[in-house]
Amino acid sequence: MAYDFDTAVDRHGTSSVKWDYEEKYTGMTGLLPLWVADMDFPAPPEIMDAIRRRVEHGIFGYVREPDSYFQAAAAWLERRHAWPVHREWMVASPGVLPGLAAAILAFTQPGEGIVIQPPVYHPFAMRVRSNGRRVVENPLVIRDGTWQMDLDGLEKVIDQGTRMLVLCSPHNPVARVWDRATLSRLEKICRTRGVLIVSDEIHNDLVMPGFRHLPIAALSEESALNTVTLVAATKTFNIAGLGGSLTVIPDSDLRARFEAVQHALFSGAPNAVAVSASEAAWRLGEPWLEELLVYIKGNYDLLKRFLAERLPSVRVFPLQGTYLALLDMSGIGLADAPLRDRLLRDARVWMDEGPKFGRGGEGMQRLNLACPRSVLAEALGRMERALGRITA
Repeated sequence: MAYDFDTAVDRHGTSSVKWDYEEKYTGMTGLLPLWVADMDFPAPPEIMDAIRRRVEHGIFGYVREPDSYFQAAAAWLERRHAWPVHREWMVASPGVLPGLAAAILAFTQPGEGIVIQPPVYHPFAMRVRSNGRRVVENPLVIRDGTWQMDLDGLEKVIDQGTRMLVLCSPHNPVARVWDRATLSRLEKICRTRGVLIVSDEIHNDLVMPGFRHLPIAALSEESALNTVTLVAATKTFNIAGLGGSLTVIPDSDLRARFEAVQHALFSGAPNAVAVSASEAAWRLGEPWLEELLVYIKGNYDLLKRFLAERLPSVRVFPLQGTYLALLDMSGIGLADAPLRDRLLRDARVWMDEGPKFGRGGEGMQRLNLACPRSVLAEALGRMERALGRITA
């Protein structure tokens, strides 16, 4: 490989949420963290070079996103996802979650319903409730060992006060890349019932070989006009700490309402370094990404093989997208609280416990595969030593 994903980089002392706050969050130290969704890989050198050039200039006054920033994003979305995005559709936002919060404020009223599909990224429900809206659950279901949408159930839970559905595509934490048939039926249900789709597609580039991400707004003109799409370079290239995202809104009326909320919140001013980093990512980061995906797939293969051979009571769901593997640990026979305690205290491995993602997450743990293979192997060995005696 041209890029090094094997060297372990010490992240302690960088205010890393993953590595520097274990005692604050767990009361313990000496844990191997495989939880929060950032990578333990340095950003691509092409991005680092762009950041250095910007930093060496030495002046960090107020900036705006140049036209080249939006051009780079549009070219990337068309090249990687066959989605032609017009410049006027794109609104710069400080991040995907701020974009989601602005959409909630722009397109719904207090007390109205917003559909989420648990087990799902837990800040969705937090953003809905903290803005005084009502969470409407349409839980995913497991069929033939794979997570699926319950679209019959979706039609039943949409009521007169339901105004929005937040789609996670690819889905975190179940690692699904949604197929065209699923997205088409979902889109039709929402459009005919007057439910706006807000699609979090921050993992859109992180798709395993054999799968392809399809932006739901790219299905048809009708779908585009009923969709607000949240995208960013941050997850793909491990620059989330810099912030910055794009909110893609083809409908001009919806776009005006969204921009009015961002203006009211004064949340549109960009981070000067983030602008340079994201533009470099979209223009120059593709070779790095291609090698990253091969490496993540190798880590997943190691995980799957290890569990089958050494911890058969734990199964991993198919990894279609993201770098987050969802483990079904219900076969171990421990409830969620003692399972978490066993993993932290005995294995010294820190993953995301499934219940935080909502209904359907019971008995699950989410494991971050974006780490050097040696780190993953160490974590698996620890898990075997701590859990093997329970399942023997």
